[in-house]
Amino acid sequence: MIRAILTDIEGTTTSVSFVYDVLFPYARSHLGTFLAAHAADPAVREQLGAVCREVDRPLTDAQAAELLIGWIDDDRKVTPLKALQGMIWEDGYRRGDFTGHVYADAVRNLRAWHDAGIRLYVYSSGSVQAQQLIFRHSDAGDLTPLFAGYFDTRVGGKREPASYRTIADRIGLPPAEILFLSDVGEELDAARKAGMQTTWLVRDAAPDPAARHGQVPDFDAVRLPEA
Repeated sequence: MIRAILTDIEGTTTSVSFVYDVLFPYARSHLGTFLAAHAADPAVREQLGAVCREVDRPLTDAQAAELLIGWIDDDRKVTPLKALQGMIWEDGYRRGDFTGHVYADAVRNLRAWHDAGIRLYVYSSGSVQAQQLIFRHSDAGDLTPLFAGYFDTRVGGKREPASYRTIADRIGLPPAEILFLSDVGEELDAARKAGMQTTWLVRDAAPDPAARHGQVPDFDAVRLPEA
């Protein structure tokens, strides 16, 4: 029986276009001014230090900003970049520059699963802060009370089975009692190798009955395996 659901965000609960056409360009365009305004903040300094450690050399703030913009353009999954993006997006959400996109079918089923006593968790390459912001400032209102926890790349890469074993350990459930939802086959492969059950979201294509993971077009079609 499924006792917890672990969900990806981009392409799963949230449209890819929101991430790539709204969030990423916003962070890129505001990065320089944000660093200039908050250069003395301890949290920002911590992440700038992490950028230097990532490339194993000292950098000025201007050099770090240039490198970070390059990482955004390359869609790099680098932890200090994700942390700084989260800080920039928090400013944007608070200003009302945008709200977090969450599919209506995802909202509907997340609420139903939560009400049924199933524990809900998020695992995304975006920082935990960025994850919480999307759900706190979503089009459907504050959805954060639905979730029992969040995981990002600090537990490991999303295509590494060890990451999912770590998550299962932290959740405190056997992997077989956790269902992982994602739109990326390689992530689902890793979760299955760790012992989790899996469902593949294919929102922009017809489900393939021969796929290596069960495919569904949306959350309404997700079926929870029972013992």
